[in-house]
Amino acid sequence: MGHSPVPGSWQTALDAWEGWLKAGGSPTTTIEQRLYQLRRFAADHALCTPWDVVLDDLVLWLARHEHWKPATRRAYRGALRAFYAWGVAVGHLERSPAAPLPPVKATRGLPRPVPEDVLRGAMAAADERVRLMLLLAAHGGLRRAEVAQACRQDAWRDDVGTWWLRVHGKGDAYRDVPVKGVLAAAVVASPPGWLFPSATRHGTHLTPAHVGVLTSRVLPEGWTLHTLRHRFATRAHDRGADVGVIAELLGHANLENVLVYTRIGRDKLRDAVDGAA
Repeated sequence: MGHSPVPGSWQTALDAWEGWLKAGGSPTTTIEQRLYQLRRFAADHALCTPWDVVLDDLVLWLARHEHWKPATRRAYRGALRAFYAWGVAVGHLERSPAAPLPPVKATRGLPRPVPEDVLRGAMAAADERVRLMLLLAAHGGLRRAEVAQACRQDAWRDDVGTWWLRVHGKGDAYRDVPVKGVLAAAVVASPPGWLFPSATRHGTHLTPAHVGVLTSRVLPEGWTLHTLRHRFATRAHDRGADVGVIAELLGHANLENVLVYTRIGRDKLRDAVDGAA
């Protein structure tokens, strides 16, 4: 994830906020994401300090990014509110300029499962490492950050011979996902340690952003690891898994979120209407 250049007054504040987030136990991926979002804002407001920003500055900046999807806009709004709430907590401000920001209306997106021919083409174009990334999303339902943190030691075998992978999910939550076929074979054959170790950050794994870059090189435009999660959820549903099971596999606490990932086949829709007619 690239870092936008920010002036010293902003960098000092962001460094202190990063320490605050770490002290509170925020997941590394959350910290990286929020710092990235604040750096983007700071780069566009380099002529003022963080504590000179007013509500109008925030509103105009969010409004200017008309191309953002609602989920992206909500994420940036949340990051700004969290940053300025911290500013109030530590005494930089008496009140947060971000607190009155209008809520972003949630919209339900349509599922976009990657077609099988697209997945086959990407697998054929990928090297061994990127193929495993694709498999973890398409056959295991992992998020990009979860793919980045996958570890060989988190794979285990139950008493009936099924391999499982303990997934490091959002908010330091964990879930166990069964892995089978080519995915299980690839995970089990991996050496101990991170499945995707970083060549530049000794002892740690690739960043989620780097995983996204590598997989985007073999996926056609418009398709991502996230749409491979849609593929996973849709195929699981087609094979009879109910919404609760799919939510558990995807790591969703809210069952309604599963509907964004799962496309219900036209045959099932036709059958439902036939039954109601």
